[in-house]
Amino acid sequence: MDTSRRDFLRRSAMLSGIGAMTLFDESIQQAVAIEADDGSTVFDAEHIVVLMQENRSFDHMFGALRGVRGFDDPRAISLPDGNPVWTQTDAKGDRYAPFRLNLMDSKSTWMGSLPHSWTDQVDARNEGRYDRWLVAKKSGNKAYADMPLTLGYHTREDIPFYYALADAFTICDQNFCSCLTGTTPNRLHLWTGTCRAKQNSQSKANVLNQDVDYGRWARWSTFPERLEELGVSWKVYQNELTLESGLDPEHDAWLTNFSDNPLEWFEQYGVRYARTHREFILNRLREIPDQIRAKEAELESATDSRRDQLGKEIAQLKQALDRYRSEEHVFTAEHFEALSDREKQLHSQAFADNSQDPNYRELTNLEYVDDTGNTREVRIPKGDVLFQFRKDVEEGKLPTISWLVPPERFSDHQGSAWYGAWYLSETFDILTKNPDLWKKTVFILTYDENDGYFDHIPPFVAPNPAAAESGKVSEGIDAALEYVSLEQDRVWHPFQSRGSSIGLGYRVPMIVASPWSRGGAVCSQVFDHTSVLQFMEKILSHKIGKRVEETNINSWRRTVCGDLTSAFKTADDTAAAMKPLVHNDFVTKIHQARFKELPSGYHVLTDPELAEIRRSTRNSDLLPKQERGHRLSAPLPYELSVVATLNSTRDRIAITLQANNQLFKE
Repeated sequence: MDTSRRDFLRRSAMLSGIGAMTLFDESIQQAVAIEADDGSTVFDAEHIVVLMQENRSFDHMFGALRGVRGFDDPRAISLPDGNPVWTQTDAKGDRYAPFRLNLMDSKSTWMGSLPHSWTDQVDARNEGRYDRWLVAKKSGNKAYADMPLTLGYHTREDIPFYYALADAFTICDQNFCSCLTGTTPNRLHLWTGTCRAKQNSQSKANVLNQDVDYGRWARWSTFPERLEELGVSWKVYQNELTLESGLDPEHDAWLTNFSDNPLEWFEQYGVRYARTHREFILNRLREIPDQIRAKEAELESATDSRRDQLGKEIAQLKQALDRYRSEEHVFTAEHFEALSDREKQLHSQAFADNSQDPNYRELTNLEYVDDTGNTREVRIPKGDVLFQFRKDVEEGKLPTISWLVPPERFSDHQGSAWYGAWYLSETFDILTKNPDLWKKTVFILTYDENDGYFDHIPPFVAPNPAAAESGKVSEGIDAALEYVSLEQDRVWHPFQSRGSSIGLGYRVPMIVASPWSRGGAVCSQVFDHTSVLQFMEKILSHKIGKRVEETNINSWRRTVCGDLTSAFKTADDTAAAMKPLVHNDFVTKIHQARFKELPSGYHVLTDPELAEIRRSTRNSDLLPKQERGHRLSAPLPYELSVVATLNSTRDRIAITLQANNQLFKE
């Protein structure tokens, strides 16, 4: 790793993963300054790079951004009790409004996640009433349980790098996650277009993270396999896999892919052939018998309470030993070499790691003196977590389709401090060092789900096929593919059962950066994670001259969700509108934030305050303010057709307009 880059990383390791990122806005300025060839369109793109980060809602990150459907939304719904959607009530009947989470002057980024699984995501929506957020999304940490954290949001002062990115390129303010649930089902939609093994309503809906996992292998077809069959180059970049390889929790958090590459759980990709995993198994096969004997010897003289614990530990060791022995002679280097070329290619491309960097599995210590004079220490990666991606770009080997999967510490997940902007900024630096490459590149930043954070726009959902009053769809669209009945879910998930539409889930941020999406526009067409696949279908079909289709994406989802082409303009329509940003000297802020006070700024709304909000919702000083100013609107194609979905939500009818997938031109 060169010195300048190491300094870059060291700065980032101590600052607000976003808060101080104005230090890095040069990477955005460099990207936005590179113009596409006159008259070219996004169909001239040769590379699509996708970075899906973790767990942020749109309002939580961008509700205060100018010109989007944020806190000044004139079409915000009212709750069943007549109060604005912004005012949510907890289990005690206390009502709160959104409040700022000051990223640098509070420890908000060190407080962990809120609930974000199938049950609480469905419960927060409350069959469209949209009034259970504070009840369903209460922090599991007892110290924070009474805080209305779900209503917390950030502003430009907290996350300047992300706001600068939105100012420079196109932000999509009607982008929803694919499912009303957590990480894995949403990521399954990004890589495969579905969370069902078969496209029928009786096939299990894998709506829990644990439904698809090691030992619960998935086998349905994936989009990378379609790329492989078509001869389209692709790769999934990560520093190291999540699969067991002997890393302790701290190394795991900084270095592995945070189980965010779901291809690890698809049997056809053969993740258990991974070298570091095979080496780990051989080591454990040597170690475990001695550990069992030692615990059995201790058992002979142990107290009763200790005997129970030792018994459990011995049983766990024996279970692990059996599992490792079952793999030992199957997933060998010799057997891997005997696989077909296709099988080996799937494995190597899906699990592109940084093993060529000798330090890719190592951490190093960084000491610094904080603004109070205290010496503090933080662990950071010793190697380059973008090593292979950087190498491929520099050598002219960037594939047509790339997915980036960062470690937990760089993922933006609330369970870890917000260091992710460094990873994003460094990715831009890598891609823009060669202007000719960036001229032909589309970069998509999106998020898998909203964590437990509130968003004010109810998602479009499929009607219950067994309840005519819940809505209808056009002929030929099977809404049952997007619905899980309570009876079904009691069979599939007896302890976490809900009857609900699978999707769409809540809004999450999406920024589309490319030479054809410069200028600070906002695109308000409805998208979800499958829109990224639909975009790839569209571009690749044009590029290779044959139809590219992900058949796992069902007709309801294709009807509701666009293919992203409306987020782009022709090159001569685009004008860069990026203002230089002021650099702030607070390099150590994020790590120091760990030692700050808890966030405040919220209070229980009184009856007079609530009356004021109801009287003049957008003029109330009790509600958050959106930045003033106009944003450009990314134009939709001229021809629109009303296709389908009619959803009845508290007697409201939502009509979804679907663009005809033709690129807009003057």
